[in-house]
Amino acid sequence: MFTGIISDTTAMRLAKTDKSGLTLTFDRPKSWDDLRKGDSVATNGICLTVAALSDKEYDCIVVPETLARTSFGKQLPKKVNLERAMSMKSRFDGHFVQGHVDGIGQVTAIKNNGESRLTISFDPENRNLVIYKGSITIDGVALTVAALEHNSFNVALVPYTLEHTTLPSLKVGDSVNLEFDILGKYVLNTMRATLPQN
Repeated sequence: MFTGIISDTTAMRLAKTDKSGLTLTFDRPKSWDDLRKGDSVATNGICLTVAALSDKEYDCIVVPETLARTSFGKQLPKKVNLERAMSMKSRFDGHFVQGHVDGIGQVTAIKNNGESRLTISFDPENRNLVIYKGSITIDGVALTVAALEHNSFNVALVPYTLEHTTLPSLKVGDSVNLEFDILGKYVLNTMRATLPQN
């Protein structure tokens, strides 16, 4: 479980394909002295497992299912947002994030005059999961939907987000990983299972 509050960004150093899948090598943040094999790390919103590590780097294996459902299957980024799994004693600052990407969105507009905003288009079949003033995760970053249309929404980026995440480097046309609010997904699933279908 994660919160969508990014602790670090890091560089992706190497991508190597073998029989296990795609192995990605990342620079290990200096403060991560207690990182262990098997730990979960949200990487641009994707929950990845540490498969190998050294003092300066660590590896994660990305399986074909993950590549098919995330932006990593379209283009591997040079730099990624990171969040380690929360502990029971962690302060809970964001919202409930699983690191399970629901779909890929596309940046359709960027506004930087006075207030920084991103507009993202998404698959219309997920419209019921995007709520005005609701929570959404973009490339692992917990954000609030500031405006909503049929198949696009926009979010405002506060200075902290601009300074501590990779979102300012996005360009129009870029793909991003989207995770919708887990509470909304459970509610929608329950309604579909219990209410009569027309």
